[in-house]
Amino acid sequence: MVPPINRRRFLWTTGAAGLAVSARLGAQAPAVSPNAKLRVLCIGVVGTIGGEDRKQVASHPLVEIAGLCDVDAGALAQAAKDHPHAFQCRDYRDAFANKAGQFDAVIVSTPDHSHAPIMLTALAHGKHVYGQKPLVHQLEELVMMENALAARPALVTQLGNQRMALAGRRAAVEILRQGMLGKAVEAHIWIGSPNDRAYFNLDRALAEPTPPPPNLDWNLWLGACDEVPYRAGIAPVVWRSWWNYGSNGLGDWGCHVLDVLFYAYDELRSPIAVLNHCPLSPNPDFHPHPCRTTITYAVESNAFVHKQFPIYYSDSGQAASRAALGLPAGKFADDNMTVVVCEGGVLTLTAPGRLEIWRDGKLTPGLKMPGLPEFPPLNHWHAWVDTCLGKPTELRSPFKDALRITEAVQLAVKAGRYPGQELRWDKASLSFPNHPQATASLIRRTYRDGFAPPQVV
Repeated sequence: MVPPINRRRFLWTTGAAGLAVSARLGAQAPAVSPNAKLRVLCIGVVGTIGGEDRKQVASHPLVEIAGLCDVDAGALAQAAKDHPHAFQCRDYRDAFANKAGQFDAVIVSTPDHSHAPIMLTALAHGKHVYGQKPLVHQLEELVMMENALAARPALVTQLGNQRMALAGRRAAVEILRQGMLGKAVEAHIWIGSPNDRAYFNLDRALAEPTPPPPNLDWNLWLGACDEVPYRAGIAPVVWRSWWNYGSNGLGDWGCHVLDVLFYAYDELRSPIAVLNHCPLSPNPDFHPHPCRTTITYAVESNAFVHKQFPIYYSDSGQAASRAALGLPAGKFADDNMTVVVCEGGVLTLTAPGRLEIWRDGKLTPGLKMPGLPEFPPLNHWHAWVDTCLGKPTELRSPFKDALRITEAVQLAVKAGRYPGQELRWDKASLSFPNHPQATASLIRRTYRDGFAPPQVV
Protein backbone atom coordinates (compact mmCIF):
# COMPACT_ATOMS: atom_id res chain seq x y z
CA MET A 1 0.00 0.00 0.00
CA VAL A 2 1.35 3.43 -0.96
CA PRO A 3 1.66 5.65 2.12
CA PRO A 4 -0.34 8.88 2.03
CA ILE A 5 1.51 11.92 0.75
CA ASN A 6 1.88 14.13 3.79
CA ARG A 7 3.43 17.59 3.80
CA ARG A 8 6.91 16.36 4.77
CA ARG A 9 7.01 13.88 1.91
CA PHE A 10 5.67 16.49 -0.54
CA LEU A 11 8.40 18.99 0.33
CA TRP A 12 11.11 16.34 -0.02
CA THR A 13 9.79 14.90 -3.29
CA THR A 14 9.09 18.14 -5.14
CA GLY A 15 11.40 20.71 -3.58
CA ALA A 16 8.32 22.87 -3.13
CA ALA A 17 9.64 24.62 -0.05
CA GLY A 18 12.53 26.26 -1.87
CA LEU A 19 10.37 27.10 -4.89
CA ALA A 20 7.76 28.76 -2.68
CA VAL A 21 10.41 30.94 -1.09
CA SER A 22 11.72 31.90 -4.51
CA ALA A 23 8.23 32.80 -5.68
CA ARG A 24 7.49 34.99 -2.66
CA LEU A 25 10.86 36.74 -2.80
CA GLY A 26 11.45 36.75 -6.50
CA ALA A 27 11.85 40.53 -6.57
CA GLN A 28 14.99 40.15 -4.48
CA ALA A 29 16.58 37.55 -6.74
CA PRO A 30 19.32 38.48 -9.25
CA ALA A 31 18.01 39.52 -12.64
CA VAL A 32 18.55 36.27 -14.54
CA SER A 33 15.94 35.52 -17.18
CA PRO A 34 14.80 31.87 -17.43
CA ASN A 35 15.89 32.05 -21.08
CA ALA A 36 19.25 33.69 -20.39
CA LYS A 37 22.49 31.98 -19.60
CA LEU A 38 23.73 31.74 -16.05
CA ARG A 39 27.12 33.44 -15.91
CA VAL A 40 29.35 31.57 -13.46
CA LEU A 41 32.60 32.49 -11.74
CA CYS A 42 34.69 29.45 -10.73
CA ILE A 43 36.93 29.91 -7.68
CA GLY A 44 39.29 26.95 -7.38
CA VAL A 45 39.31 25.69 -10.94
CA VAL A 46 41.16 22.34 -10.83
CA GLY A 47 42.32 20.84 -7.51
CA THR A 48 40.71 17.67 -6.19
CA ILE A 49 37.12 18.58 -7.17
CA GLY A 50 37.23 22.06 -8.73
CA GLY A 51 37.77 20.73 -12.22
CA GLU A 52 34.83 18.33 -11.96
CA ASP A 53 32.53 21.01 -10.53
CA ARG A 54 33.50 23.41 -13.30
CA LYS A 55 33.07 20.89 -16.11
CA GLN A 56 29.75 19.54 -14.81
CA VAL A 57 28.25 23.00 -14.45
CA ALA A 58 29.69 24.10 -17.79
CA SER A 59 28.01 21.13 -19.52
CA HIS A 60 24.60 22.72 -18.88
CA PRO A 61 23.47 24.35 -22.14
CA LEU A 62 22.43 27.56 -20.37
CA VAL A 63 25.71 28.17 -18.54
CA GLU A 64 28.54 30.49 -19.48
CA ILE A 65 31.76 30.19 -17.49
CA ALA A 66 32.37 33.91 -17.21
CA GLY A 67 35.35 33.96 -14.87
CA LEU A 68 38.18 31.82 -13.49
CA CYS A 69 39.93 32.48 -10.19
CA ASP A 70 42.72 30.46 -8.62
CA VAL A 71 45.79 31.12 -6.49
CA ASP A 72 47.68 28.57 -8.60
CA ALA A 73 48.76 30.04 -11.94
CA GLY A 74 49.18 26.55 -13.40
CA ALA A 75 45.61 25.57 -12.56
CA LEU A 76 44.36 28.86 -13.97
CA ALA A 77 46.17 28.29 -17.26
CA GLN A 78 44.84 24.73 -17.48
CA ALA A 79 41.22 25.81 -16.98
CA ALA A 80 41.61 28.74 -19.38
CA LYS A 81 42.15 26.26 -22.23
CA ASP A 82 38.53 25.16 -21.74
CA HIS A 83 37.19 28.71 -21.32
CA PRO A 84 39.39 31.09 -23.32
CA HIS A 85 36.89 33.97 -23.10
CA ALA A 86 36.50 33.92 -19.33
CA PHE A 87 38.21 36.63 -17.32
CA GLN A 88 41.00 35.46 -15.01
CA CYS A 89 42.21 36.55 -11.58
CA ARG A 90 44.28 35.19 -8.72
CA ASP A 91 42.49 36.96 -5.83
CA TYR A 92 38.76 36.32 -5.33
CA ARG A 93 38.42 39.78 -3.78
CA ASP A 94 39.42 41.35 -7.10
CA ALA A 95 36.65 39.46 -8.88
CA PHE A 96 33.97 40.83 -6.57
CA ALA A 97 35.45 44.33 -6.43
CA ASN A 98 36.03 44.78 -10.17
CA LYS A 99 34.09 42.12 -12.10
CA ALA A 100 30.89 41.57 -10.09
CA GLY A 101 28.69 42.74 -12.94
CA GLN A 102 30.03 39.99 -15.19
CA PHE A 103 28.72 36.97 -13.27
CA ASP A 104 25.51 35.83 -11.55
CA ALA A 105 26.69 32.78 -9.63
CA VAL A 106 29.84 31.37 -8.03
CA ILE A 107 31.38 27.90 -7.60
CA VAL A 108 33.65 27.71 -4.55
CA SER A 109 35.92 24.65 -4.74
CA THR A 110 38.73 25.69 -2.42
CA PRO A 111 40.33 24.34 0.78
CA ASP A 112 38.05 24.27 3.82
CA HIS A 113 39.54 27.28 5.61
CA SER A 114 38.55 29.62 2.78
CA HIS A 115 34.97 28.41 2.30
CA ALA A 116 33.18 30.84 4.60
CA PRO A 117 35.13 33.99 3.65
CA ILE A 118 34.55 33.42 -0.06
CA MET A 119 30.96 32.13 0.12
CA LEU A 120 29.85 34.92 2.42
CA THR A 121 31.46 37.46 0.11
CA ALA A 122 29.47 35.97 -2.77
CA LEU A 123 26.21 36.09 -0.83
CA ALA A 124 26.91 39.68 0.22
CA HIS A 125 27.20 40.55 -3.48
CA GLY A 126 23.89 38.85 -4.31
CA LYS A 127 25.38 35.84 -6.10
CA HIS A 128 24.02 32.29 -6.16
CA VAL A 129 26.56 29.88 -4.65
CA TYR A 130 27.59 26.29 -5.23
CA GLY A 131 30.01 25.49 -2.40
CA GLN A 132 32.15 22.50 -1.60
CA LYS A 133 32.01 20.55 1.65
CA PRO A 134 32.26 20.88 4.55
CA LEU A 135 30.31 24.09 4.18
CA VAL A 136 32.32 26.00 6.81
CA HIS A 137 35.49 25.35 8.80
CA GLN A 138 34.79 27.15 12.09
CA LEU A 139 31.78 26.58 14.35
CA GLU A 140 31.14 30.33 14.56
CA GLU A 141 30.85 30.38 10.77
CA LEU A 142 27.69 28.26 11.03
CA VAL A 143 25.91 31.26 12.54
CA MET A 144 27.50 33.67 10.07
CA MET A 145 26.12 31.55 7.24
CA GLU A 146 22.69 31.23 8.83
CA ASN A 147 22.46 35.00 9.15
CA ALA A 148 23.56 35.46 5.54
CA LEU A 149 20.92 33.05 4.26
CA ALA A 150 18.25 34.90 6.25
CA ALA A 151 19.42 38.16 4.70
CA ARG A 152 19.50 36.73 1.15
CA PRO A 153 16.60 34.23 1.04
CA ALA A 154 16.12 34.40 -2.73
CA LEU A 155 19.65 33.27 -3.57
CA VAL A 156 20.10 29.64 -4.63
CA THR A 157 22.73 27.66 -2.75
CA GLN A 158 23.93 24.09 -3.05
CA LEU A 159 26.49 21.97 -1.20
CA GLY A 160 28.78 19.67 -3.17
CA ASN A 161 27.27 16.36 -2.05
CA GLN A 162 26.52 14.95 -5.47
CA ARG A 163 25.83 11.45 -4.16
CA MET A 164 22.54 12.66 -2.71
CA ALA A 165 21.16 12.61 -6.26
CA LEU A 166 21.49 8.80 -6.43
CA ALA A 167 18.25 6.83 -6.34
CA GLY A 168 19.35 4.62 -3.43
CA ARG A 169 20.14 7.58 -1.20
CA ARG A 170 16.88 9.34 -2.05
CA ALA A 171 15.00 6.10 -1.36
CA ALA A 172 16.71 5.77 2.02
CA VAL A 173 15.36 9.17 2.96
CA GLU A 174 11.83 8.16 1.97
CA ILE A 175 11.98 4.92 3.94
CA LEU A 176 13.12 6.69 7.09
CA ARG A 177 10.87 9.73 6.73
CA GLN A 178 7.81 7.57 6.26
CA GLY A 179 8.70 5.36 9.22
CA MET A 180 8.63 2.22 7.07
CA LEU A 181 11.00 0.55 9.55
CA GLY A 182 9.40 1.99 12.65
CA LYS A 183 11.01 4.35 15.11
CA ALA A 184 14.73 5.06 14.88
CA VAL A 185 17.09 3.86 17.62
CA GLU A 186 20.60 4.93 16.53
CA ALA A 187 22.88 5.41 13.53
CA HIS A 188 26.30 3.90 12.82
CA ILE A 189 28.32 5.69 10.17
CA TRP A 190 31.93 5.16 9.13
CA ILE A 191 34.35 6.04 6.38
CA GLY A 192 37.56 4.53 5.08
CA SER A 193 39.63 7.72 4.99
CA PRO A 194 42.09 9.09 5.87
CA ASN A 195 43.86 6.31 4.03
CA ASP A 196 45.46 7.82 0.93
CA ARG A 197 48.84 9.54 1.17
CA ALA A 198 48.06 11.53 -1.96
CA TYR A 199 45.37 13.39 -0.02
CA PHE A 200 46.33 13.07 3.67
CA ASN A 201 49.45 13.51 5.77
CA LEU A 202 48.99 10.16 7.50
CA ASP A 203 52.20 10.47 9.54
CA ARG A 204 51.48 14.01 10.78
CA ALA A 205 55.02 14.89 9.63
CA LEU A 206 56.03 18.56 9.71
CA ALA A 207 58.37 19.43 6.83
CA GLU A 208 60.91 22.23 7.03
CA PRO A 209 59.91 25.64 5.62
CA THR A 210 60.82 26.18 1.97
CA PRO A 211 59.99 28.81 -0.65
CA PRO A 212 56.56 28.13 -2.19
CA PRO A 213 56.37 26.86 -5.76
CA PRO A 214 56.60 29.76 -8.23
CA ASN A 215 53.11 29.11 -9.57
CA LEU A 216 51.48 29.37 -6.11
CA ASP A 217 50.53 32.66 -4.47
CA TRP A 218 51.07 31.47 -0.91
CA ASN A 219 49.72 34.64 0.70
CA LEU A 220 46.42 34.28 -1.14
CA TRP A 221 46.28 30.54 -0.43
CA LEU A 222 46.53 31.25 3.31
CA GLY A 223 43.77 33.82 3.02
CA ALA A 224 42.12 34.30 6.40
CA CYS A 225 44.69 32.17 8.27
CA ASP A 226 47.78 33.47 10.04
CA GLU A 227 50.80 34.18 7.91
CA VAL A 228 53.19 31.22 8.17
CA PRO A 229 56.00 29.91 5.96
CA TYR A 230 55.22 27.45 3.19
CA ARG A 231 55.97 23.79 3.88
CA ALA A 232 55.81 20.84 1.53
CA GLY A 233 52.82 18.68 2.29
CA ILE A 234 50.22 21.44 2.63
CA ALA A 235 49.27 22.86 -0.76
CA PRO A 236 47.97 21.94 -3.20
CA VAL A 237 46.25 18.79 -1.84
CA VAL A 238 47.32 17.48 1.56
CA TRP A 239 45.88 20.45 3.48
CA ARG A 240 43.00 18.20 4.64
CA SER A 241 45.15 16.79 7.45
CA TRP A 242 46.12 20.21 8.80
CA TRP A 243 44.18 21.67 11.71
CA ASN A 244 44.15 25.23 10.36
CA TYR A 245 43.16 24.39 6.79
CA GLY A 246 41.21 21.13 6.54
CA SER A 247 38.84 18.81 8.38
CA ASN A 248 40.59 15.45 7.88
CA GLY A 249 38.63 12.34 6.87
CA LEU A 250 35.62 13.03 9.10
CA GLY A 251 35.10 16.41 7.47
CA ASP A 252 35.97 15.36 3.96
CA TRP A 253 33.36 12.56 3.86
CA GLY A 254 30.78 13.76 6.38
CA CYS A 255 28.25 15.18 3.93
CA HIS A 256 28.37 12.00 1.83
CA VAL A 257 27.43 9.68 4.69
CA LEU A 258 25.46 11.81 7.17
CA ASP A 259 23.21 13.63 4.71
CA VAL A 260 20.33 11.12 4.60
CA LEU A 261 19.80 11.43 8.36
CA PHE A 262 19.16 15.15 8.18
CA TYR A 263 16.82 14.82 5.23
CA ALA A 264 14.97 11.99 6.91
CA TYR A 265 14.60 13.61 10.33
CA ASP A 266 13.79 17.29 10.61
CA GLU A 267 14.01 16.84 14.38
CA LEU A 268 17.82 16.59 14.26
CA ARG A 269 18.40 20.31 14.68
CA SER A 270 21.55 20.79 16.75
CA PRO A 271 23.54 18.27 18.81
CA ILE A 272 23.67 18.52 22.58
CA ALA A 273 27.02 16.75 22.98
CA VAL A 274 29.98 15.26 21.14
CA LEU A 275 32.60 12.77 22.32
CA ASN A 276 35.67 11.86 20.26
CA HIS A 277 37.81 8.84 21.15
CA CYS A 278 41.19 8.76 19.41
CA PRO A 279 44.44 7.16 20.60
CA LEU A 280 46.77 9.91 19.37
CA SER A 281 47.49 12.87 21.60
CA PRO A 282 46.44 16.29 20.29
CA ASN A 283 48.85 17.90 17.85
CA PRO A 284 48.89 21.67 17.22
CA ASP A 285 49.31 21.23 13.47
CA PHE A 286 47.37 18.09 12.53
CA HIS A 287 44.05 16.34 13.04
CA PRO A 288 44.13 12.97 14.83
CA HIS A 289 43.04 9.60 13.48
CA PRO A 290 41.67 7.02 13.90
CA CYS A 291 38.65 8.57 15.59
CA ARG A 292 35.42 7.17 16.99
CA THR A 293 32.88 9.85 17.77
CA THR A 294 29.44 9.96 19.33
CA ILE A 295 27.21 12.88 18.33
CA THR A 296 24.09 13.06 20.51
CA TYR A 297 20.80 14.80 19.69
CA ALA A 298 17.90 15.45 22.04
CA VAL A 299 14.62 14.58 20.30
CA GLU A 300 10.97 14.89 21.28
CA SER A 301 9.31 12.99 18.47
CA ASN A 302 7.41 9.81 17.70
CA ALA A 303 9.99 9.14 15.00
CA PHE A 304 12.48 7.99 17.67
CA VAL A 305 12.45 5.29 20.32
CA HIS A 306 14.27 7.37 22.93
CA LYS A 307 14.62 11.03 23.80
CA GLN A 308 18.24 10.88 22.70
CA PHE A 309 19.40 9.87 19.25
CA PRO A 310 23.10 8.95 19.00
CA ILE A 311 25.12 8.99 15.80
CA TYR A 312 28.27 6.88 16.03
CA TYR A 313 30.60 8.32 13.40
CA SER A 314 34.08 6.88 12.80
CA ASP A 315 36.94 7.16 10.35
CA SER A 316 39.82 4.86 9.26
CA GLY A 317 37.54 1.95 8.32
CA GLN A 318 36.24 1.28 11.85
CA ALA A 319 33.12 -0.61 10.80
CA ALA A 320 30.28 -1.53 13.12
CA SER A 321 29.81 -5.13 14.25
CA ARG A 322 27.46 -6.99 11.91
CA ALA A 323 26.55 -9.40 14.71
CA ALA A 324 25.60 -6.53 17.02
CA LEU A 325 23.38 -5.13 14.27
CA GLY A 326 21.66 -8.48 13.74
CA LEU A 327 23.19 -8.96 10.29
CA PRO A 328 24.60 -12.24 8.96
CA ALA A 329 28.36 -12.76 8.79
CA GLY A 330 30.08 -11.11 5.88
CA LYS A 331 31.53 -7.81 4.73
CA PHE A 332 29.84 -4.50 4.21
CA ALA A 333 29.56 -3.51 0.57
CA ASP A 334 31.64 -0.33 0.83
CA ASP A 335 34.27 1.39 2.95
CA ASN A 336 31.89 4.31 3.51
CA MET A 337 28.62 3.24 5.12
CA THR A 338 25.48 4.66 6.68
CA VAL A 339 23.53 2.26 8.92
CA VAL A 340 20.32 3.24 10.69
CA VAL A 341 18.89 0.92 13.34
CA CYS A 342 15.10 1.08 13.71
CA GLU A 343 12.59 -0.91 15.72
CA GLY A 344 11.47 -2.83 12.64
CA GLY A 345 14.75 -3.39 10.85
CA VAL A 346 18.17 -2.10 9.87
CA LEU A 347 18.85 0.11 6.87
CA THR A 348 22.34 -0.12 5.33
CA LEU A 349 23.49 2.26 2.62
CA THR A 350 26.76 2.62 0.72
CA ALA A 351 28.06 5.99 -0.41
CA PRO A 352 27.33 5.06 -4.07
CA GLY A 353 23.70 4.35 -3.12
CA ARG A 354 23.44 0.57 -2.66
CA LEU A 355 20.50 0.28 -0.27
CA GLU A 356 19.60 -2.81 1.75
CA ILE A 357 16.89 -3.45 4.34
CA TRP A 358 17.45 -6.20 6.91
CA ARG A 359 14.68 -7.72 9.03
CA ASP A 360 15.51 -10.65 11.30
CA GLY A 361 18.64 -11.31 9.29
CA LYS A 362 16.76 -11.43 5.97
CA LEU A 363 17.58 -9.04 3.13
CA THR A 364 15.22 -6.89 1.06
CA PRO A 365 16.74 -4.70 -1.67
CA GLY A 366 15.87 -1.18 -0.59
CA LEU A 367 14.58 0.04 -3.93
CA LYS A 368 12.03 -2.80 -3.93
CA MET A 369 10.35 -1.57 -0.74
CA PRO A 370 6.62 -1.16 -1.42
CA GLY A 371 5.28 2.38 -1.41
CA LEU A 372 8.35 4.14 -2.74
CA PRO A 373 7.88 6.81 -5.41
CA GLU A 374 9.86 6.84 -8.63
CA PHE A 375 13.31 8.41 -8.53
CA PRO A 376 14.03 9.81 -11.99
CA PRO A 377 17.65 10.62 -12.87
CA LEU A 378 18.87 13.85 -11.31
CA ASN A 379 21.99 15.76 -12.33
CA HIS A 380 23.21 17.32 -9.12
CA TRP A 381 25.09 20.22 -10.76
CA HIS A 382 22.41 20.95 -13.35
CA ALA A 383 19.77 21.03 -10.63
CA TRP A 384 21.57 24.02 -9.09
CA VAL A 385 21.74 25.78 -12.46
CA ASP A 386 18.08 25.10 -13.23
CA THR A 387 17.01 26.41 -9.84
CA CYS A 388 19.11 29.55 -10.33
CA LEU A 389 17.27 30.05 -13.63
CA GLY A 390 13.87 29.64 -11.95
CA LYS A 391 13.08 26.15 -13.25
CA PRO A 392 11.45 23.69 -10.79
CA THR A 393 13.79 20.90 -9.70
CA GLU A 394 15.04 18.95 -6.70
CA LEU A 395 18.01 20.54 -4.96
CA ARG A 396 20.41 18.47 -2.83
CA SER A 397 21.57 20.15 -0.65
CA PRO A 398 20.82 23.86 -0.20
CA PHE A 399 22.92 25.54 2.46
CA LYS A 400 20.06 25.55 4.98
CA ASP A 401 20.30 21.75 5.03
CA ALA A 402 24.07 21.69 4.58
CA LEU A 403 24.45 23.69 7.79
CA ARG A 404 22.95 20.91 9.92
CA ILE A 405 25.19 18.32 8.26
CA THR A 406 28.25 20.53 8.67
CA GLU A 407 27.50 21.28 12.32
CA ALA A 408 27.57 17.58 13.20
CA VAL A 409 30.70 17.01 11.11
CA GLN A 410 32.70 19.90 12.51
CA LEU A 411 31.75 19.11 16.10
CA ALA A 412 33.13 15.60 15.61
CA VAL A 413 36.27 17.02 14.01
CA LYS A 414 36.92 19.71 16.62
CA ALA A 415 36.35 17.33 19.53
CA GLY A 416 39.52 15.53 18.45
CA ARG A 417 41.38 18.25 20.36
CA TYR A 418 39.96 16.85 23.61
CA PRO A 419 39.91 13.06 23.18
CA GLY A 420 37.81 11.13 25.67
CA GLN A 421 36.16 14.29 27.00
CA GLU A 422 32.47 14.76 26.26
CA LEU A 423 31.76 18.31 25.18
CA ARG A 424 28.25 19.60 25.85
CA TRP A 425 27.29 21.87 22.97
CA ASP A 426 25.05 24.96 23.06
CA LYS A 427 24.80 26.50 19.63
CA ALA A 428 22.70 29.43 20.85
CA SER A 429 25.62 30.72 22.88
CA LEU A 430 28.33 29.20 20.67
CA SER A 431 29.87 27.49 23.67
CA PHE A 432 30.62 24.23 25.42
CA PRO A 433 29.12 25.10 28.83
CA ASN A 434 30.95 22.25 30.60
CA HIS A 435 34.34 23.00 29.06
CA PRO A 436 35.57 26.63 29.01
CA GLN A 437 38.88 25.62 27.45
CA ALA A 438 37.13 24.00 24.48
CA THR A 439 34.94 27.08 24.13
CA ALA A 440 38.02 29.28 23.98
CA SER A 441 39.89 27.10 21.47
CA LEU A 442 37.37 25.40 19.16
CA ILE A 443 34.69 27.91 18.18
CA ARG A 444 36.34 30.61 16.10
CA ARG A 445 39.52 31.89 14.52
CA THR A 446 41.05 35.36 14.32
CA TYR A 447 40.91 36.32 10.65
CA ARG A 448 43.84 38.00 8.98
CA ASP A 449 43.27 41.61 7.96
CA GLY A 450 41.60 41.87 4.60
CA PHE A 451 40.30 38.29 4.52
CA ALA A 452 37.57 38.23 7.18
CA PRO A 453 34.10 37.06 6.07
CA PRO A 454 31.77 40.02 5.54
CA GLN A 455 28.63 40.46 7.59
CA VAL A 456 25.75 39.93 5.17
CA VAL A 457 22.86 42.30 5.86
